[in-house]
This record gives sequence, structure tokens and C-alpha cells, in this order.
Amino acid sequence: MIYREAGQFKASYEADMQIFPIRQDRIAIAAIVLFAFVGVPLLASEYWFQAIITPALIFSLAALGLNILTGYAGQLSLGAAGFMAVGAFATYNFMLRIDGMPFLVAMVLGGVCAALVGIVFGLPSLRIKGFYLAVATLAAQFFILWVLVKFPWFSNYSASGVITAQEIAILGWTVDEPVEKYLLTLAVVTVLALAAKNMARTHTGRAWMAVRDMDVAAEVIGIPLMKTKLQAFAISSFYCGVAGALYAYTYLGTVEPEAFNLDLSFKILFMIIIGGVGTVLGSFLGAAFITLLPIFLNQLFHALFGDSLPPAFASNVELMIFGGLIIFFLIVEPHGLARLWQIGKEKLRIWPFPH
Repeated sequence: MIYREAGQFKASYEADMQIFPIRQDRIAIAAIVLFAFVGVPLLASEYWFQAIITPALIFSLAALGLNILTGYAGQLSLGAAGFMAVGAFATYNFMLRIDGMPFLVAMVLGGVCAALVGIVFGLPSLRIKGFYLAVATLAAQFFILWVLVKFPWFSNYSASGVITAQEIAILGWTVDEPVEKYLLTLAVVTVLALAAKNMARTHTGRAWMAVRDMDVAAEVIGIPLMKTKLQAFAISSFYCGVAGALYAYTYLGTVEPEAFNLDLSFKILFMIIIGGVGTVLGSFLGAAFITLLPIFLNQLFHALFGDSLPPAFASNVELMIFGGLIIFFLIVEPHGLARLWQIGKEKLRIWPFPH
């Protein structure tokens, strides 16, 4: 009743092929985006922008990139943070080496560089898959960070290896306040999320899912495996590269290899496991969950034990709870939080009648 599409008739192919064909979805998405652009800047504090909302959006974009590769195309990857590092360092060097290079252009070029690197490391997917492909992408993670550390040209010969990100300037407007960085991040994430949602519905997205479900059958019906797999690696790496540039410029304020270590790759993988593999919504739900969980546990421990609990012990307990939740989702609901939301929508369609 609440979520029923009865009476919503499609009079054209364009209406039937909309990204959000149900009116309730269009209203909800428009309300959420409007609140994010207008309401959140008025309500949230500087701490929320710097420590919670902006990194959650960046992680959502990185998780979306990994979801394109792993969730839609079925190619397991453990090198998301490495491709983020390529995007961050490429953006830094484009702005450093080319005078007057706009940040948005440098960010897009950084994403293109990450896509090219992704294609190179995606070549093993033509012969191997599953666990062996995961190991190959893990090698990419280590190799990329080794190159960034071994060749100081990438960090402009910085002695410490940690370099301060340049100022973000867009059409003469300097983006330096937390709320401005949040709005920039939100705009980029919104555009790329809508593009990914639309891409999954096209011939490209259907080819990814066909390869994911059974690559031999996909090849038999005429889907080129090499093109489809490398395309998925390229687009996924582009998303991760853009996320890496935003991570360095709007969140950290520095560009350093250690910020893109293996822990970050696993964190992004856990985001899509908890949020939901093969869904755009799952990338956002998983990123929000993993970003907010440590803060919630920290506040809970402080309320229960005060300052008597050693910080190291509390940190270990957080990791144990975190690991337990991942096991829980894998066993109880392997499709993640997005599947729970989908089940809720199905119940709303027939409410108040029983299933």
C-alpha cells in the first residue's frame, strides 16, 4: 500500500526504462539528495564533516568501484586501495607538473591513470579467476605501493614521503572549509553513483552479470570475455582512483603511500560484503555501517566503563566485534544490508496484508 506502484502506467519506452521507474523511489531519492545538499550543511558540525560524513562518502565511492568489479562482473579483487593510491598520486602530479591544471580535470585524469593500471593488472583475469585472481590483485596492491615508495619522483622527492595536498580551486573558488569539501565530495559521489546505477542496466552491465554468473555460457552467446572483463577492471579502477583523489584532498589533506595500505583494501571489501554485493545501495550502506560502527562502540564502551577500560583492549574488542559481524552477515544474510532493505520494500508493497 505504501510502496505499491498500482496506477503508475508507462506510456513510453523512456518512462519504462527510467533509472527509478517507481514514483516512490524517485521522490525518496530526490528528498535524500536535497537533504544531503541543503539540510546536512545546516545541521552537521565541523567534526561530523571531517571525521564521519566526508570519509563515509569517499569510502562509498571506493566500495562502489569494487562492487562494479566484484559484485557485477564477478572478478574478486584485493587491490582497491592500490588503485586509490594511483588516483591520488596521479592527481597530485598533474596539478604539480602542469601549471593552472584545474582540480576536477586532474582528478578525472587521475582516475584515467588508475583505469589504465587496472587494465594492466586485469589481464590475468583472462586466464585465472576466483582465489588466484584475488592473489594477482593482491600483488598489484603491494607492487603499486612499492613503486610509489621506491621512486621519489612521484612524491616530488619529499624526504619523509608525506606531501601536503595542493589547494582545491574550482573556477576561482577555493575549497578549504570542511563543509565545502563535503559538498564537493557529495557532488562527485552523486554523479558517479547515478552513472553506475544506469550503467548496470545497460548492455554493459548485463554483460558483466552474464560473465559473473557463467563465463562459458556468456562467451557462447557472443559476449567477448576479454573486453567485458577488462572494461570492468577499467571502470572499477577509475572509480577507485577518483575516490583516492578525494581521500587525499578532501579528507586527509596529505598524499602518502601509507594511507593506502592493505588494511584499507580489506576494509573496502568488508563494506561490500556487509552492505550487499552487486548493488549500488549496498556500497553506501556498507560504508556508513563500517564508518559509524567504531564510533558507536567507542561511545558505548565509554558509557559502560568510563575511562577504566584500556584503549588497547577496547580497540581489540572493536576488531573482534567487527569480525564477528562479518561472519554473521556471511552466514545469515550473505546479500547484506541491501537485501534486508529490499525485503522491507517487498513487505511494504502488500502491507497490511500478510505475505
